[in-house]
Amino acid sequence: MKKKRTKNATLKSLLKIILYENPSTQAEIAKKLGISRRYVTKLLQPLINKGVVKKAYILDIGKFEEFSKVFGEDKAKDEHPGSFFIKEILRKMSEHVSKQLKNSFESLLKHDEELAQKSLKMDYTTNNMHEKIRSSVETALALNPYSEFSKTLIFAEIAYDLERIGDHSCTIADFVVKEKKPVGEFIRGYLEDMFKLANKMLNLSMEAFLNEKLEFKNKIMRFEDRMHKLQKEALNQIAIEMAETKFINKEESTYYISLARVVKAFERIADISIEIVDTASEYYLNIPRTTIPERFRRLESKNGV
Repeated sequence: MKKKRTKNATLKSLLKIILYENPSTQAEIAKKLGISRRYVTKLLQPLINKGVVKKAYILDIGKFEEFSKVFGEDKAKDEHPGSFFIKEILRKMSEHVSKQLKNSFESLLKHDEELAQKSLKMDYTTNNMHEKIRSSVETALALNPYSEFSKTLIFAEIAYDLERIGDHSCTIADFVVKEKKPVGEFIRGYLEDMFKLANKMLNLSMEAFLNEKLEFKNKIMRFEDRMHKLQKEALNQIAIEMAETKFINKEESTYYISLARVVKAFERIADISIEIVDTASEYYLNIPRTTIPERFRRLESKNGV
């Protein structure tokens, strides 16, 4: 009995590594667990034979239910085991993307190219996580498209939203890598405020989706209004600085274009956060999302339509 418990604990750790750490080889899994590669093969083989673990070590969430008791973790009574575990992958992806955004912004403040490069490399993991979630959901739906699990196709949409936020974080890091001139003090204040709002909106929107905190929507909408005011003020300031600058070479003119892209990156992260919280309402309340893009909704609201 003790030997079986030890084996289950090791299996639990192995599956968590596949879920959250994106291993590429059995040797990598063995190193992380501190066991032999042969033992990893012995544990994996039954899972591969039953289709629970796919190539490139992707879990088939649709078949995972029979192994879910190994984890012994609490989940909502009405939640499909596949939904629960894919939510955990989304939670890890959200934490990773938030850290990627923070590193990008810190590199901007310090004009630290090494930190910017680190943030850019983090995007490989962001893309890998997106692919892992997309593949797992598609595999489960292909096996049983009419099951209760079909609703979790939305999870792939949320993963895509997070991947887009990772791309916008790369825009910020790219500025540091490509531009020799650091951000000026005046525009820096706007960017600091925009980062704080973007980071709060990302975390609140994911909390709304992962934990059904739909009451956060009003706060997120208020943050978005503030974000667009800051964006307008920041772009106006950039335009003023451009008008007052005598450009000696092409690099100086591209600096302001790149800086405007950084401002737009924060604005796009805010818009994506709104999309995520709207998706949460659809997922939990079956309220269809509007097909009108966020920027046009703001325009309609402004014009009283």
